[in-house]
Amino acid sequence: MKNFNPADKIQDLQYFGEFGGVNPSISDSSTYTFLSAKTMFDTFEGNMEGCYLYSRHSSPSNLYLDQALAAMEGTETANVSASGMGAITPTLLQLCGAGDHIVSSRTIYGGTYAFLKNFTPRFGIETSFVDITKLDVVEAAITSKTKVLYCETVSNPLLEVADIAGLAKIAKKHNLKLVVDNTFSPLSVSPAKLGADIVIHSLTKYINGSSDTVGGVTCASKEFINSLKNVNSGASMLLGPTMDSLRSASVMKNLRTLHIRIKQHSHNAHFLADMFEKDGLKTVYPGLKSHPSHELYKTMINPEYGFGGMLTIDVGSLEKANELMELMQERNLGYLAVSLGFYKTLFSAPGTSTSSEIPLEEQKEMGLTDGLIRFSIGLDNDIQRTYEMMKACMIELGVLNSAGIRKELFKEIH
Repeated sequence: MKNFNPADKIQDLQYFGEFGGVNPSISDSSTYTFLSAKTMFDTFEGNMEGCYLYSRHSSPSNLYLDQALAAMEGTETANVSASGMGAITPTLLQLCGAGDHIVSSRTIYGGTYAFLKNFTPRFGIETSFVDITKLDVVEAAITSKTKVLYCETVSNPLLEVADIAGLAKIAKKHNLKLVVDNTFSPLSVSPAKLGADIVIHSLTKYINGSSDTVGGVTCASKEFINSLKNVNSGASMLLGPTMDSLRSASVMKNLRTLHIRIKQHSHNAHFLADMFEKDGLKTVYPGLKSHPSHELYKTMINPEYGFGGMLTIDVGSLEKANELMELMQERNLGYLAVSLGFYKTLFSAPGTSTSSEIPLEEQKEMGLTDGLIRFSIGLDNDIQRTYEMMKACMIELGVLNSAGIRKELFKEIH
């Protein structure tokens, strides 16, 4: 990580448009012509570089973004898709078939959990969900049928941190592929440099950053990406989660400011987490010393980009969480909305939104409580002002008393 700065890799890329523009030209075509029938045949067979067949397979605009995201993650190449799930599902289906087994973190995005829990068993693919922070538990779950270890760098929504280097050693020992969803920590962490085989992002979130586009990407070796795009057996080619060229160009433009945005997201989130914890709120943020994986995460991140823009607080009940989120939205502090990475703060109660696919008993087992609020902290210029306004909302609703002490804790003491 010391010799790899992902923002520099993005900055060093230069593309010229068809007429010399500083932005690459957008190829707004679904199909492409050939000067000879043999070239078309060779392209179908995968034996022709620089020729385009059909936009479901690839397009110039998508390949520009592929190259940029591969440079960012330090992989040989990449393949963009129409959504984050459009990257996750073909990747796992390409790696696994009937009779195979996956070991996955138990705290992952609800859509991924539902895919592994409810959908892949239709194809004879089974998944064991484990506490990814315990390497001995992970290794104990591996069987002779296991093909993949799957995790998120920082888990959604509990913000648990995966020891990617440790998981990579286990994966290598057992000849498995380590697949890491890095959506919560672009630039901060480079999983491929820590040993991950495949890195996935929902481009919808931080990388695009303006909540106007849905997209995903799989970053990996040329061999694996070529297998995904194979016209006869590639899961991405055959399932068709293709990103539109106009959307690809839009993400490409926003990618160039990612380093600036991530620094501000991280700065603001760290400030709020510090203040909330001092106020007595149960606060989870990887940048806090109280986070169980704080020391590990310090060794994984590029310090320039901080500990990320995501934090959680627990206000005791779903009713209180909903009241607080509605009041904060009313006071223009952000939006009661799912997703993350927007310029404004977004907040939601994950147990009834982004993680609602996870059964209630399993939510309780993993520590996902009713009163948990997940914050994607925005790019606020004056974060002290934001804090004071949020605290005022909490005092008004009794989440904090006027002295900044949680009422529940106050009652326990007395």
